Amino acid sequence: MDNDWKHRLGVVYSTNPDFKYEQAPQSEEATLEPGRQRLTVRIDRRQRAGKQVTLVDGFVGTQEDLSALAKTLKTRCGVGGTAKDGQITIQGDLRDKVTALLVSLGYNAKRGN
Repeated sequence: MDNDWKHRLGVVYSTNPDFKYEQAPQSEEATLEPGRQRLTVRIDRRQRAGKQVTLVDGFVGTQEDLSALAKTLKTRCGVGGTAKDGQITIQGDLRDKVTALLVSLGYNAKRGN
């Protein structure tokens, strides 16, 4: 990871041969318990060639916990999807089913649009 150039974009070039670029480590937030999470389930069609996807926004926690929740939702719905940037994407219009599943798991979820 010493030569990961994507993290150094926008850094001015240094002519000092002893210069070492250091970046602060990013810390993830601790995962809130399900009752304190405020999740919004909505549908989206933008930039997806007209296909519908269900988005779950508002998750506060680590990437591992987000991926585990996404896997549970994908398995119970029987569809594909992904989890990144604090957002879960489920293929298809499954707002009602996903909201019901999240509520049954103890999350504070509401249906968006």
